[in-house]
Amino acid sequence: MNNLSLKNRIAFFYIISAALLIFIVFFSIYNMVSITVNAKINDHLKSEVKEYRHKLSYTEDEKIEFIDHEEWENREHNEVSVDPVFLQVTDSEGAIIEKSVNLKNKELLFEKNLKIQKIANFKISDKSIRQIQVPLFEKEKIIGYLMVAVSIEEENAIQEKLISILLILFPFVLVLLFFIAQFIAGRIIKPINSIIIVSDSINNNNLKTRIPLPKNKDELYTLSKTINNLLDRIENTIEREKQFASDASHELRTPLAVIKGTLEVLIRKPRNTEEYQQKVNFCITEVDRMNNLVDQLLLLARFENQKLFLKIKKQNLNELVNEVLFQFEDSLLEKQIFILQNSENIFFVNTDKYLLSIVLHNLISNAVKYSKEKGTIKIEIEMQGSKTILKVMDQGIGISKDEIEKVFNAFYRTNYANNHPEIKGIGLGLSIAKRLCNVLNIEIAIDSEENKGTSIILSIY
Repeated sequence: MNNLSLKNRIAFFYIISAALLIFIVFFSIYNMVSITVNAKINDHLKSEVKEYRHKLSYTEDEKIEFIDHEEWENREHNEVSVDPVFLQVTDSEGAIIEKSVNLKNKELLFEKNLKIQKIANFKISDKSIRQIQVPLFEKEKIIGYLMVAVSIEEENAIQEKLISILLILFPFVLVLLFFIAQFIAGRIIKPINSIIIVSDSINNNNLKTRIPLPKNKDELYTLSKTINNLLDRIENTIEREKQFASDASHELRTPLAVIKGTLEVLIRKPRNTEEYQQKVNFCITEVDRMNNLVDQLLLLARFENQKLFLKIKKQNLNELVNEVLFQFEDSLLEKQIFILQNSENIFFVNTDKYLLSIVLHNLISNAVKYSKEKGTIKIEIEMQGSKTILKVMDQGIGISKDEIEKVFNAFYRTNYANNHPEIKGIGLGLSIAKRLCNVLNIEIAIDSEENKGTSIILSIY
């Protein structure tokens, strides 16, 4: 069975189902015909019994005789019937009182001590007949039996012919249905063959190829759409990986080139201790930058499977914000930035503390980095229905409208940051924050205006 093609398997299972159904239909037809024929014969026998019982009389000594015996004999001799009726009258012990001439030397089947009528089939001279035996009562005492029988040879022949026809039709119909099922199955799996051909042709060079969607929105339509969605995700992933590799190599190459250039300049001629210290410290700064970049890249690489390692617990959001702010104590003092918090209420959220702390660290880091000296950073927490809203608002340089949608892209830095080398960064902070928010099921939004400040809003469910 496993070696059969899908088309033949569909046809095979269809035939099995059809065979069972046809067998049930044929069996029902045969039974209905048999029941109808037998019911007709039984009605015939009962009508004959009713007719002959009216012609019988009982003497005082409990003997049975025909009321008009001569009339009955004349009928038996003169009546021509295609379907002859056999008649036999016996006493209670089975001794024959009267019987029809057409029985000749044969006798109908007798069953002693029968108290209710009984219908049975048996043979006389190799001829099948059906007989009814009816007890004759006189004052609630059985004084004899009336037996009437008819030939069922013709009915048996009809039923045997019906069986032969059904047996001949059964395999013929199955063979016909098999070819019909193969044709239908071929039409059904034709779109699947198309899916196989298109899918087999897709490789790294033509990732934009998609499977044509069937007109009918059935299971094949859903399958084709699902495969196309999968191809979209694969294409996006590969494009992101290519872009990521390109950006990462560029970002790593820059500090390496700076370090190499500095060292080459340093060894061109003898220098005093102060110059050596200055150049070495500069190289150390670039190495630290590279370490930070590598850490950020490794963190990004872990995000795809991060959901498998989430440690969701009830966390004090106010306390978590204060822990992150403490890490920027020196920077806040250096730029004389004032932190304003609405700390009247305590808010709790169910989240992963480590990942949320990274998100808050990156958001507050940007707020500090792009705020002007003696500026203010506001951190607000409030409840809106079933979600907790956290806002980090600065009064810094802001972001232009055409750059807001790009700030979540990896390695993207605003034009202002690129034009001011004193603002350190590699453009991964908001990208990491965005991807971590997706992992934690947190909505992140940004609202900004140039030279007025930026607000980052987290909606924690």
